[in-house]
Amino acid sequence: MIKKLLSPLLLLFIFIFSGHATYAQGDLMIMPKRLVFDGSERSQEINLANTGSDTAVYAISFVNYIMTEKGNFEQVEEPEDGQRFATDFLRYFPRRVSLAPNEAQTIRVQLTRTGNLEQGEYRSHMYFRAVEGQTALGAEEAEESEGISINIKTVFGISIPIIIREGESTTQIDLNELSLNTEGENPKLSLVINRSGNMSVYGNLTATHIAPDGTETEIGMVKGVSVYTPNSKRYFSFELRNAAEVDLSNGVLKVSYAEDKGDTLATSEIEL
Repeated sequence: MIKKLLSPLLLLFIFIFSGHATYAQGDLMIMPKRLVFDGSERSQEINLANTGSDTAVYAISFVNYIMTEKGNFEQVEEPEDGQRFATDFLRYFPRRVSLAPNEAQTIRVQLTRTGNLEQGEYRSHMYFRAVEGQTALGAEEAEESEGISINIKTVFGISIPIIIREGESTTQIDLNELSLNTEGENPKLSLVINRSGNMSVYGNLTATHIAPDGTETEIGMVKGVSVYTPNSKRYFSFELRNAAEVDLSNGVLKVSYAEDKGDTLATSEIEL
């Protein structure tokens, strides 16, 4: 466990230029925003930082979620068919942190009792909750009703997935049901990501317009799109914010799904 008091500028520099994706809500920043144990490491670290102006206390625990076909998360107590929790094979320290303004701390996560893991993927989510009485992730608001003052406090939490992978991946991806809606300020592309196999996927969706003369123009992108086990599909849509640069009445619209700085998992096209 490492605890450091850093200047706001240095703190921002470390989190932005570290090469790892960060996740933030309220005044809590987390890096990286997901951990994957794939056999190469037995221990990894999560870095927390308080970017606010007040001391904040966070309780750390595990929760388990099922992902819906629309990408929402619902907390579950028992695994669905084809789902495995990672909680029994992980330990971490500390379980509670207090961070002064601009203070950072390291959480160590270790694998344990993994000798008899079955082939496939195990997933749980590490949950960081602002302890009641702290406002780092929440807000306070006073309302009055018939002379009675009511203090309303909302406390938020933030979670990141912790994934254990055992064995070789058999996962395959394809994209279908592509549909383009040109109504509204920005055109919107809808599609279905189909997943089969024993592990989840996580990557970026990119939409590229190919003009009749072969010119390719990237017109939309969204990062960090996942399909978790045991789901076989995910419905997804995103705006094509750079579509004004091209003519969507002709040519081809190609969408690709690729790992971050990795292999392309699937591509599909529609004629315009």
